[in-house]
Amino acid sequence: MLILGIETSCDETAAAVVEDGRVIRSSVVSSQVDLHAQYGGVVPEVASRAHVDLVVPVVADALVEAGVELRDVDAVAACHGPGLAGALLVGVSAAKALALVAGVPYVGVNHLEGHLYAGWLEQPDLPTPMAVLLVSGGHTMVVAVDGPGDYRVLGETVDDAAGEAFDKVARFLGLGYPGGPVIDRLARDGDPAAIPFPRAMPGELAASFSGLKTAVVQYVRANPDFRVADVAASFQEAVVDQLLEKLALGADAVGAASLVLGGGVAANSRLRSRVQELADATGRAAFLPPLALCTDNAAMIAATAHHRLAADGPTSLGAGIDPSLRLV
Repeated sequence: MLILGIETSCDETAAAVVEDGRVIRSSVVSSQVDLHAQYGGVVPEVASRAHVDLVVPVVADALVEAGVELRDVDAVAACHGPGLAGALLVGVSAAKALALVAGVPYVGVNHLEGHLYAGWLEQPDLPTPMAVLLVSGGHTMVVAVDGPGDYRVLGETVDDAAGEAFDKVARFLGLGYPGGPVIDRLARDGDPAAIPFPRAMPGELAASFSGLKTAVVQYVRANPDFRVADVAASFQEAVVDQLLEKLALGADAVGAASLVLGGGVAANSRLRSRVQELADATGRAAFLPPLALCTDNAAMIAATAHHRLAADGPTSLGAGIDPSLRLV
């Protein structure tokens, strides 16, 4: 079964063809990072208009890369939430139109669920139960996964997401957008123990990053001769320490056999190394997705659609979007 997936939840226009929910035949992503960098963050209207311009050529490229034509696909899927309303509408409208033209089912996919399936794309035999740390610009949560479609949220942030905190701290420091990659790079030359930034909500599965962000602002204002690399390293270490604690608590709570990363912040080098260390120390398997599957992509949408189609059947063409859609 070939499924064409489309992802337009935020600032990446992506399309992919996935075979049998496992084999990536193609995956094309057109990033809008440069477009939004001048504003210091994603501008919803700008993102939506860019998706309108890009979705057709990106889908065409994905079909060509997969060596198939639209008539060869068995279903068309799109992310219907959560995300930016205007951006989601572009992808969902395109997917419905293509499904109608091809005479195949349309499948609406939860973006967060897609990140859970990204692990199975690369490593189908991951042992369960899995403890998944899903960290992005909009979400931070620990999820227990017992199998496809069988999962529950163990804990999540009560305020800012980890990726949002990276972006806000980077903007305050004048480092540009997106903040995660530049802080990761600068932190390699800094001392992670230089500044004792707080770790919020110790011993709990819930997370919080708002206070940490405020602590960075207060430190910088009180220390005008601060060293950027040390601030970056200390801030990053505080984020990673908190994330690792939540993942470890969640894994212990469900007896997880595997530790899995997902979402854009899963590309952070310090987080990746610390998760691997945690897995090694506790005798668990670890899956650190390749960078192409960390950020928003359509391969994870198509893979999820394969399982959703088998379990629930096609999505009604009358179904809309849900910008505030939750995982469960």
